Amino acid sequence: MTDGRRLGIGIIGTGNISSAYLKAMLGRDGLPGFPVLDLKGLADMRPEVAAARATEFGLEAMSIEAMLADPEIALIVNLTIPRAHVEVGLRALEAGKHVYSEKPLGVAFAEGQRLVEAAKARGLRVGSAPDTFLGGAHQQARAVVDSGAIGRPVGGTAFMMIPGHESWHPDPAFYYDIGGGPMLDMGPYYITDLVNLLGPVERVVAISSTARTERTITSEPKRGQTVPVKIATHITGSLGFVNGAVVQIAMSFDVAGHKHVPLEIYGTEASLIVPDPNNFGGGLEIKKPGRNEPWVEVPVEKPYADGNYRSLGVADMAQGILDDRPHRANGDLALHVLEVMEAFETASREGRAVDITTRPERPGAL
Repeated sequence: MTDGRRLGIGIIGTGNISSAYLKAMLGRDGLPGFPVLDLKGLADMRPEVAAARATEFGLEAMSIEAMLADPEIALIVNLTIPRAHVEVGLRALEAGKHVYSEKPLGVAFAEGQRLVEAAKARGLRVGSAPDTFLGGAHQQARAVVDSGAIGRPVGGTAFMMIPGHESWHPDPAFYYDIGGGPMLDMGPYYITDLVNLLGPVERVVAISSTARTERTITSEPKRGQTVPVKIATHITGSLGFVNGAVVQIAMSFDVAGHKHVPLEIYGTEASLIVPDPNNFGGGLEIKKPGRNEPWVEVPVEKPYADGNYRSLGVADMAQGILDDRPHRANGDLALHVLEVMEAFETASREGRAVDITTRPERPGAL
């Protein structure tokens, strides 16, 4: 990503997550930055918020209309709230721009499908977070699985269980609204990484619950305010993969604490501990069969494991556009993950297994 060519990009949505993207793009907090990204400006439906973020990072704030009309901007990075992802993405496509969305791709499979199909009809690209599966630790895990060291994948576990976001997020209401919840919020990290490791999902079974009808905010500046809960906040189930592996999963905003590791993959020859898929780095361990066989650390030799590289997927997409080759955090992958996540709601509500219709290609190793 250092051949001197650059792609013009603009960011729509300058809320909480935009700071992490900008630090990675521009090279702040010890990160090297991504020179392929020529950041032209920031926009938000709240102009004062865009202006403040632009001042913070030494960038230009502009209106959404001006950004979509700018011929130097080829790719829109959509960091709006989940319910606006598809609406903003469609506007970008209509303006002739490629679009990369913060996760999830949309809040419903049908609307995500509409976005992906609209891009293909226009000869444009869709990308989507999460891109953490491109991080060094997860690419190292991918290399272990691909090497055959664990044998044939048999199953695994995936756990993301926390008390909720109202204790730290400055404006947590959308996490408990339609389009929020632990599955749509955190599920993309786990399911995307599992597809990276095991390939596409074939079937989903699930049960879910809602522990409270409202949540009290304990973070500033809205401490003491309450927000209604409109979604399931504790979701459990199993993923059946095309390759035959079965992974148990639990996503919750109702758990005070637990001792499960985020991801484990089980094979016929060994078990593999994979670090938190919300991060780019972390430790890997592998264990062969046998009561006295120890867990052995797997050295991480892949890049992008030593920092918060949010926007790595954007950079890979930009380079893919310039080189006319596929990008990894692509729309087909994100649409598949969205279908899987929606299937948890359907399976829980209807008490049946839900077959998954999409079959994306496993993204290429980085």
